[in-house]
Amino acid sequence: MLQPLTGIVSVTLRILLGTLVAGFLLSLFVDGVQWGSGDTCVTMDWSSTSADFHPYEPLPGAGAAYTPRLCAESPTTWQNVLGVMRTAPVTVLLIGGLYLLDRLLRLAAREGVHTSGTAARLRVLGWWLLLGSLVVETAASVAGGLLLGTLTDDEVADAAWAQLWSAPYLAVLTGLGLLTFARIVGASARMRDELDAVV
Repeated sequence: MLQPLTGIVSVTLRILLGTLVAGFLLSLFVDGVQWGSGDTCVTMDWSSTSADFHPYEPLPGAGAAYTPRLCAESPTTWQNVLGVMRTAPVTVLLIGGLYLLDRLLRLAAREGVHTSGTAARLRVLGWWLLLGSLVVETAASVAGGLLLGTLTDDEVADAAWAQLWSAPYLAVLTGLGLLTFARIVGASARMRDELDAVV
């Protein structure tokens, strides 16, 4: 009943883990392959200005603008660490979420959907997405602000993390939805236990 989701999640989790392990091993033995290096560029979406040079001619009544993108030409170790901190938490959130979902689906396939174990694992997955997405977004924006501070002396870098932060609406709503379903499944599991006791 839980197919094809169970198979897709299982295969995707194994492919992601295999890719990470292969990338790590290649970085140890192959020159030019870097593992865990992050993007050391910051795009300042909130600060656009008019562009004097552009590769195309706007029509009359239209203007061209550009968004500053600052990059480290020869990144320092600290800049590389900040670059990794902007991307690695997303990977951790994704792999952790897939792992929890895989465990949930396996348990539900083995013991049934309407069990207290399924409700508990739904609850854990919901909290993982809800809190994890907020932590990941905050970590990435703070790391981006610190990285921007190493690329410019402008005062805008002091509060850049607030500009870089973006509310993860979909993940938060999905987490809240899973917590709600966990309550529903928990209630149905209790009802089933009561019916089994009566019968």
